[in-house]
Amino acid sequence: MDKLDQYRVFIQVADMGSFIKAAHALELPRASVSAAVQQLEASVGVRLLHRTTRRVQLTADGAQLRERVRALLTDVEEIDQLFQIRQRQVSGQLKVDMPSRIARRLVVPALPGLLRNHPALRLALNSTDRAVDLVQEGVDCAVRVGTLYDSNLVAQSLGNIAMINCASPGYLREYGVPERPDDLLDGHLCVGYASPTTGRELPWDYLAAGREAQIPVVSRVIVNNAENYISCCCEGIGLIQIPRFDVQHLLNAGTLVEVMPEFRAAPMAVSALYPHRRQRSRRLVAFIEWFKALMQPHFEP
Repeated sequence: MDKLDQYRVFIQVADMGSFIKAAHALELPRASVSAAVQQLEASVGVRLLHRTTRRVQLTADGAQLRERVRALLTDVEEIDQLFQIRQRQVSGQLKVDMPSRIARRLVVPALPGLLRNHPALRLALNSTDRAVDLVQEGVDCAVRVGTLYDSNLVAQSLGNIAMINCASPGYLREYGVPERPDDLLDGHLCVGYASPTTGRELPWDYLAAGREAQIPVVSRVIVNNAENYISCCCEGIGLIQIPRFDVQHLLNAGTLVEVMPEFRAAPMAVSALYPHRRQRSRRLVAFIEWFKALMQPHFEP
């Protein structure tokens, strides 16, 4: 293994805090990963990592080397891709994490076009509704919808998607059509949605005279993923708030009906997150540009 490969292994171990996780991410035997770090430490003459039974941590020298090496590897990759960029060639594996509904309804149907344009690209697509640690899980890019919490990640804003209030025709026949958010407190039911960060039921959000407001909801069912949220609404269990793109086909078919259009929730931001600004590989840039174009019809003007 040459020095550049040793550097790549060292960065992966340092970022993930684990030889085993780094070995999985690099698709190398654990012994090879351990040997590469040992050889690098021997060549530079200092200990780079503190090893314990539970985790691996950088020494002061290791932290200094990581920052220099990260910049070096980025420069090397840019040099390697210098002429490929002219030809718009994208290669290598990109691991992306995104909400399951966006993946299933929008991304997967469009993947054949992406792969035809970039035949050397290999995409590892994770679809979850939970928060993931990009560094620990070796994720190159995450698509997130809604408010972003403080982190060390770089966030690139892509656009805002419209939210709507929905109910099934059966629900409206039984409970009537709400006209204002206050109506939800008098004889109406909502499908509860549990926050992915706290597990608590989220309130009903809406805009009134351009200002955001909230009211508590009355619910008999609380879910923690969009699939069940929409299904409960279709079955007449209660009202929901949902991105329009997610239920447009159900609105078109008459399975769901929009209600209270004057009191929608504020549009939700869509962002692409990745660990380090200097690690914007050609494949990452290409994916983000493709995904933004794919989402463009669903963004607010």
